[in-house]
Amino acid sequence: MAESKSKIQSVREWVVDNKLRTVGCLWLSGIVGSIAYNWSQPGMKTSVRIIHARLHAQALTLASLVGAAAVEYWDNRGAPKAERYPEFLHANPLSRKD
Repeated sequence: MAESKSKIQSVREWVVDNKLRTVGCLWLSGIVGSIAYNWSQPGMKTSVRIIHARLHAQALTLASLVGAAAVEYWDNRGAPKAERYPEFLHANPLSRKD
């Protein structure tokens, strides 16, 4: 019988398959969390709160992009060279016979 995947393995596979969606979700949650945190701080102007939220979200986005690059590198580290590139890069558009 096949063993069932652990929760961590399932999440990891989803992240590998949906890298951009993961980065977007992290960015959105970073904006929402930062705005919620900044709104709880008294004595700040609204424009400063929004700027701080944007800066926090940018930092989180960069961190998640680095994480996605690390996952991509880790997955392709042991793969043969032909499997490291997407399939559409191997296709020769001049050899099509339509």
